[in-house]
Amino acid sequence: MALADARALAPDLRVLERDRPAERRALEALADWLERYSPWVALDPMAEPAGAAGLLLDVSGCAHLFGGEAALAGDLLSRLGRIAPGALGRRGHHGRLAIADTPGAAWAAARYATGAAGPFRLVAPGRQAAALTELPVAALRLAAAQVELLARFGLTTIGRLAALPPETLTARAGPEVARRLRQALGEVDEPVSPRRPVPAQRVRRVFGEPIAAAEDLARGLEGLLIGLCDRLEAAGLGARRVELALHRVDGSVQRQGVGLSRASRDADRLKRLFAQRLERLDPGFGVDALVVTAPECEPLDALQMALSPRHASEPRGDAASDLAALVDRLETRLGAGSVTRPAPRESHLPERAARSLKPFARPLRKGVATGWPRGLPRPPRLLARPEPIEVIAALPDSPPRQFRWRRLLHRVVRAEGPERIAPEWWLRDPAAAAEGARDYFRVEDEDGRRFWLYRSGLPEGPGGNPAGGRWYLQGLFG
Repeated sequence: MALADARALAPDLRVLERDRPAERRALEALADWLERYSPWVALDPMAEPAGAAGLLLDVSGCAHLFGGEAALAGDLLSRLGRIAPGALGRRGHHGRLAIADTPGAAWAAARYATGAAGPFRLVAPGRQAAALTELPVAALRLAAAQVELLARFGLTTIGRLAALPPETLTARAGPEVARRLRQALGEVDEPVSPRRPVPAQRVRRVFGEPIAAAEDLARGLEGLLIGLCDRLEAAGLGARRVELALHRVDGSVQRQGVGLSRASRDADRLKRLFAQRLERLDPGFGVDALVVTAPECEPLDALQMALSPRHASEPRGDAASDLAALVDRLETRLGAGSVTRPAPRESHLPERAARSLKPFARPLRKGVATGWPRGLPRPPRLLARPEPIEVIAALPDSPPRQFRWRRLLHRVVRAEGPERIAPEWWLRDPAAAAEGARDYFRVEDEDGRRFWLYRSGLPEGPGGNPAGGRWYLQGLFG
């Protein structure tokens, strides 16, 4: 009814505006919790028009882990009524559940099937046509206008709709109605996209009683890592990333993951990496399920783990394994991407002559040099960006006699240069073209400190006058 009419009947009526973002967050939190049953969980886009929030789970190959479809459905509904995540209060959830061969049949049975079928409805394999016969056509996830049009033709149930010849159905009701009917009956495939990418390998463990002690979590994780590595070995794979999900009794999910610089299926190595992450996890009032997944995997056979690297620049044998383990430990402690190595790139400009790669990544992109260039010495330390300095030079082509950098005055006693470096014409960089060529100098001050300076803004050609450029400091020697 209208709000004014409602307030006339109940003057003390409390009115709250609907918070759709909060509803979305609560639904996604519930979807995370449902990953304890299947990694394939999707938000139902047709639920809200029907007046409810819905989630779709693909439990193919998962039901036997719970003792069958009926046991899975009963466990899900039982736990659903006890948890209370986020903004949905403390009374838990109330839901209706159905399991069928097709998403359309499960959707229809969950929302429109009635009778003494219990708290959930199981549609026998291949029996979705019989289960949907008496249901209204709205159970096919049709728009209200389509349902009204079918009612005018006397087509009020799915059984009457299915009795029509296909060509008559399409002519009277349109292709969308025919498609929805065929999807529900399993005559046309209906893809369901999961919220998260389905991991290549997944192992789980459900506890009879919630656990909270750190040593219990560590023992449970160790057993799952061993099981995961066994599966990886059977599949000839190695993991590049492993993730742990703690399903707490309050319905929330905590996640931690570790990345690997090289594909591995060494359970002891994974255990050591996770040992640093377990300290950050809060079990709350207890954890009733642990799930370990390997979302990123690569082919890895037993021989490959013992062979030496193919590139001479890489460490060999045990040294390679020790270095990979060190990189993994550092990235676990400092964060992903914190360990890199420099690689040469085809460019004359110092700030472009190198790029950062992952420790064991091979440069495959065009424009990456195969080796470091040889020539005049370069400073071991480059500034993040060249910093302007104030200089006094004797002659236009001479090095500066003194310069001021970061408010300190440096008097030059020795200098080498200039070394002219021009930007690559083939890059067509407007900023570099506007700057022009650079003249670099290696200078030493009275205290023995050595710097790498350059003067920019030099016009190219015989008529260019280098006296009017700006000076910058770009690197330090030692």
